[in-house]
Amino acid sequence: MKYHKWHITFPKKIQPVKLKVIKDFEKLDEVIQEQIKLAFPNGFYKDLIQFQDKEGKQVSALPFETEEKSYLVRMTKAEAKAIIEDDDDFDDDGTLKDGIKDDYEEKYGDLDHMSDYMSNDDDEGDDDDLDY
Repeated sequence: MKYHKWHITFPKKIQPVKLKVIKDFEKLDEVIQEQIKLAFPNGFYKDLIQFQDKEGKQVSALPFETEEKSYLVRMTKAEAKAIIEDDDDFDDDGTLKDGIKDDYEEKYGDLDHMSDYMSNDDDEGDDDDLDY
């Protein structure tokens, strides 16, 4: 009787399913809030998406990904602008202050999920309008 050898290849690292979190910005841990500010240093109202919640209501939120979780941070366009206006980490033009940005880059720059966000932030500050 002849036996065949089977060659089975398994992925080196199976990606676990990420926990999905829908939360208000104010209720997020400070660490996640800081990472969001670093990911969106010019404000985030332009990055809001629309979706229907479980009751069928239209909701706007900011998508944000970490290694462990996929966040939808609930906020309206007006709330997104108010968060930036009221936050001392942002200047009067709605841009994350350089010193704060440097601090956050030092704290979170080595995280894998932040590299995608940080590589894109240079292109986003080219708007001549100061809407945030």
